[in-house]
Amino acid sequence: MIANELLELYDAKRKKFQKGELIFAEGNEPHYYFQIITGEVKMCNFNDVGREFIQGFFQDGQSFGEPPLFLNRAYPANAMAVTDCEIMIVPKNNFLELLKNNNQVSLTIIEYLAQRLHYKSVMAAEISSQEPEHRLLKLIDYSIKFLKVQKGNDGFPIDLTRQQMADLTGLRVETVIRAIKSLEKKKELKIIKRKVFR
Repeated sequence: MIANELLELYDAKRKKFQKGELIFAEGNEPHYYFQIITGEVKMCNFNDVGREFIQGFFQDGQSFGEPPLFLNRAYPANAMAVTDCEIMIVPKNNFLELLKNNNQVSLTIIEYLAQRLHYKSVMAAEISSQEPEHRLLKLIDYSIKFLKVQKGNDGFPIDLTRQQMADLTGLRVETVIRAIKSLEKKKELKIIKRKVFR
C-alpha cells in the first residue's frame, strides 16, 4: 500500500508479533498506523459467552485499524496476529503529516477504505438473505478482486481456510464444506490437494 521507505521517513518502526498475539484491544485509543510487511492479521470481537465474530482478515501490504485513527475514537474490535507477523507502525501525528505531504498516498488510503466499506455493505446484504453457496461465491469473488489475486494454471487460488470462510459468511464450517463440494460438482470451484480454486 504505502512504500516502506516512505513510512520510515516518518519514523515508522518494524515490530514482530507472534501467532495469536494481540496487537491492539477493543476499547484502546488509537495512536498508530499499522501496515503489514509479512503475515496475516484478523479484526475480531468476542460476545458475552466468548464466541468470536470476525470483522476481517488483512495480509501482506495491507493496513488495518485506520478508521478509529481518523475519527479519534476507541477501537471497536481487537487486532490479532493469525500468523507470525512483521508490521510497520507509524505514530499517528507522523502518519497524518505523511498524508498531508503526499496527495497520491491520501487518495490510495481513501480508495482502500472505500473498498472495505463496499465489501462490508455487500457481505451484510448477502449474509442476511442468501443461500450458503451464493454467500461463498460472493465472498470468494470479492476476495479475488479486493486482494488482486493472480490467476494461475488451475484458476484463482483462494487463500482462505474453511474456518475463515465460515467466520466471514456467518456459516458453520460443516455448511461451508458441503457448499464447497456442491460448488465443485457444479464446476463453479475446483479443489486440488484440498486447496480451493475459482
